[in-house]
Amino acid sequence: MKKLILSAFTIIGCLVFTNAQNIAENAIGLRLGDSDGLGAEISYQRGLGDNNRLEVDLGWRTGDDFDGFKLAGLYQWIWNIDGGFNWYAGAGGGVGSYDFEAPINDSETFFFAAGNVGIEYDFDIPLLLSLDFRPEIGFGDVNDDLDFDIALGIRYQF
Repeated sequence: MKKLILSAFTIIGCLVFTNAQNIAENAIGLRLGDSDGLGAEISYQRGLGDNNRLEVDLGWRTGDDFDGFKLAGLYQWIWNIDGGFNWYAGAGGGVGSYDFEAPINDSETFFFAAGNVGIEYDFDIPLLLSLDFRPEIGFGDVNDDLDFDIALGIRYQF
């Protein structure tokens, strides 16, 4: 009986983890969200295997009182739901900086840790649409709290 149960769990586990994905080797586009006040980010994804990838996002903003940038890197795991519809989760971190204008004339650098969970649809054409949620916890004077970022991603795959 124990061998039968162990065999069943082994077969189910193999079926779950051998579900190969069709992840593009590269994808580039925009991630449009809150991003802690930085707005749109340039997003690049690099496939690392059948079901994982690296995502790098760069956001910047120029305003009347400050200039800022934020660079995030995330390692993601992807699971197929049905056809071109996938969900993914990941973890990573990044660095950012704000340069404040008058009356403060100061610059601050901060670091952050981030998680990521989302859904995406891979069209038959080289277009990938995603909606994700990225909680971030910052370490620094200008960004030392928990931030929740929701964004829409539009990427060209090649």
